[in-house]
Amino acid sequence: MENRGLLVLGVTGGIASGKTTVANMLQELGAPIVDLDLIARQVVEPGKPAWKEIIGYFGDEVIRKDGTIDRKRLSGIVFRDPAKRKKLESFTHPPILEEFARQVKEVREKDPHGIIQAVIPLLFEVNLQHLVHKVLVVYISPHKQIERLAKRDKISKEEAGNILKAQMPIDEKVEYADFVIHNEGSVDETRRQVEALWKELKEAHSP
Repeated sequence: MENRGLLVLGVTGGIASGKTTVANMLQELGAPIVDLDLIARQVVEPGKPAWKEIIGYFGDEVIRKDGTIDRKRLSGIVFRDPAKRKKLESFTHPPILEEFARQVKEVREKDPHGIIQAVIPLLFEVNLQHLVHKVLVVYISPHKQIERLAKRDKISKEEAGNILKAQMPIDEKVEYADFVIHNEGSVDETRRQVEALWKELKEAHSP
């Protein structure tokens, strides 16, 4: 990456592992967030180029009454069909990456030697490692993931297990991580790990 002087920390993990909790803690310590999930929602808002391309290709069945994209229905379609998923990515990835670069540039202009976190849930699945300098994986065991996901989304454990199967296993993600935060214990335990990580990052990245 060209962001010399700015450290971009990729924050990822498995579904329901607590990425947002950890990212918010890091933000409180001084690392602004660029959230790829949020950007992904913004680029498909009604009227945006990606929105038009999605409707042009997938048809009206993926639109809700209010004109917004029915993300659940769309992901159901592309989940079953890799060719359609590639097509969807060709519509959404360019504007997502453009907006990501714009936000990173904005932070760099304010703080050229700062630390920024890029929260990217599917960092490895979509091969976006080139966007970041270091990777932090927020870890909970697959068993705990299923429990939390079922509870959070009010679905059965079986359904939660199937959703997990569509992602790279969290244990595999850990192998590619520069840093790991274990998020199975109390909030205080997680906070202690986050504070230790922040100290390490600041020391390693001081100009």
